[in-house]
Amino acid sequence: MLTSQPVLEPRTAGVRPFALTALRHPTVSSLLADHRSLLADLLDGLGSPLHIVLPEVFEENVVGLGQAFAESGVPADILFAKKANKADCYITSAAALGVGIDVAGTPELVKALAGGVPGHRIGISGPEKDDRLHALAVQHDCLVAVDSVSELRRLAATARLARRQVRVLLRSRTAGQPGSRFGLSAAERKAAVGLCAELAAHVGLRGFSFHLNGYSTAERAMAANEMIEHCLDARRRGSPSAELVDIGGGLPVRYVESRLWDAFIDQNEPAHYHAAKDFKDFYPYGGQSAAQAVRAILAHPVDGDESLSVKARRHGIRFVVEPGRALLDQAGFTMYRVQQVDDRRGTDGYAIVTVAGNSFSLSEQWFNSDYLPDPVLLSARPVADEIFPACVAGSTCLENDLVTWRKIGFPRPVRRGDHLVYLNTAGYQMDSNESPFHDAALPLKAVLRLGEGGGPPRWRLDGI
Repeated sequence: MLTSQPVLEPRTAGVRPFALTALRHPTVSSLLADHRSLLADLLDGLGSPLHIVLPEVFEENVVGLGQAFAESGVPADILFAKKANKADCYITSAAALGVGIDVAGTPELVKALAGGVPGHRIGISGPEKDDRLHALAVQHDCLVAVDSVSELRRLAATARLARRQVRVLLRSRTAGQPGSRFGLSAAERKAAVGLCAELAAHVGLRGFSFHLNGYSTAERAMAANEMIEHCLDARRRGSPSAELVDIGGGLPVRYVESRLWDAFIDQNEPAHYHAAKDFKDFYPYGGQSAAQAVRAILAHPVDGDESLSVKARRHGIRFVVEPGRALLDQAGFTMYRVQQVDDRRGTDGYAIVTVAGNSFSLSEQWFNSDYLPDPVLLSARPVADEIFPACVAGSTCLENDLVTWRKIGFPRPVRRGDHLVYLNTAGYQMDSNESPFHDAALPLKAVLRLGEGGGPPRWRLDGI
């Protein structure tokens, strides 16, 4: 499936002791190896940076994740977390595959409906949603995750006026993260369950959801087990249709080989970054894949030796999962054109490569972190192989506008007009933080599919 040629380099003079070679899906490898001219033409014609989105890889990920749940014998409804990427093409793919969408506001709901996803396959999350979103949710039979008793009352009133019943999940705080700002406390949950039974003509309690920070499969399994117990309690208290447990998103993605990641963590220090930047936290780039995480969650023991999946089957529980990043794994990459190279190797030991664009198009800095997989250098003209240490800066007037703070060991000198390709950026990186700063236009997205029978790739602008 995924291919890579990782290289672990020996420690050098505090500049770059290792490579973090990004894993590549075969489709990505084919585009970079066989269709560089097309990529260069797209970047030159559509502007830098340019996001390349690959819906066929997204579709492959949907099928693979569904298989991971099917292996456990527990059915799961997959809702693609729309917030992870704004591209329309992923909604179209979800609609064609019969999977749902998770949205958190009216604009996302409207896009999902317009993209062909029926309302009964749309889940609505987010705290204390407004009345307009409630009205659309009721009208289109969406599944609404409710965070407070006050919201539940408002939603019930909307459903009563529409003479409909709205399907709801009660989002509850977990024992592991009781201080979360999302979800109902134990007392609030108890009151909400009673209110659902009282308002059963207009509110159908379908189950429970939760919010977790982090990627612990054990913690997610234990939280899901709590929700199963809440379903059983709700059934006893007058809501017989409480059968859904929404385990949320939080499924990890592996960007680099695990051994490279372990070596990076072992050797990481501020000297490896521009201005000795000291980052405190990183995404776990070398961790589990999403399918591995699903299997670990479902196999985790929750009641003695009984696994989560066995308990769910025994009680007729169906899971809902809301992956964003996991369904976008390898489903897109971002290209920048090199605008300037400030070669400081003689004084500072590394160069500063300035690209046309800025760090807002690589959103890891939103989390006060750095996007760590090495970018791929596509040279405009051949030059001799030579390790060229450099960080990558944006072209704005901000001192902190660094696309990559880490000193990358490029395999040859970087020149003006070269292209840098940041791999696997579709999940949260591309557009979560983009803005028209300096009155710059927002970057475009080009949708690519490999041609059938070995033909050339087909492309179009997203949304057209």
